[in-house]
Amino acid sequence: MCPQLVGESTATATGRAPQRTWTGTCLTVACQIGVAMAVLDGWQYVWHRCMHLNRFLYRHVHSWHHRLVVPYAFGALYNHPIEGLLLDTMGGALGFLASGMSPRVSIFFFTLCTVKAVDDHCGMWLPGNMFHRCFWNNTAYHDVHHQLRTSGYNFSQPFFVTWDRVFGTHMPYVIEEDRAHGVLRARPMALHTSAGK
Repeated sequence: MCPQLVGESTATATGRAPQRTWTGTCLTVACQIGVAMAVLDGWQYVWHRCMHLNRFLYRHVHSWHHRLVVPYAFGALYNHPIEGLLLDTMGGALGFLASGMSPRVSIFFFTLCTVKAVDDHCGMWLPGNMFHRCFWNNTAYHDVHHQLRTSGYNFSQPFFVTWDRVFGTHMPYVIEEDRAHGVLRARPMALHTSAGK
């Protein structure tokens, strides 16, 4: 699959196999996606936090996204057009350009980004969800950001929590069972421990 993803044929005009190996091609694709993820993550952290710190940007741009207090999957894409341009379009373009990925790899990458963003906003902790296993930045992590008392934390999106840890905006969480409603809920750990005292 990796040669086709990169856009290479599996045979040359002479009928011989190409010089690149599967391992080399897959490693190249993995590195390109990793670079694009890191660039997009850094870009989105800076702009997301900036929109929370700047009253004008929050009030007129980012508050559209935070009107949704209850988690809603397509709330990931419910934002002001300026925010969509700055965070998603420009961040994605920078990740694409910095990584040097092919158009085929970019289709896979942008699909991954969209599915991950929708999953992060769905508000559901589903057993066996691969995103919850692969990333610390998951549905519960982002739910904490959307809770009213902790919207000043967990700005990182969509993949890693690195920038929150580096800049002191990381809020750990616990998953609790809400037996009355039959669901699992994410609770900020700091508020969880103080509420129990």
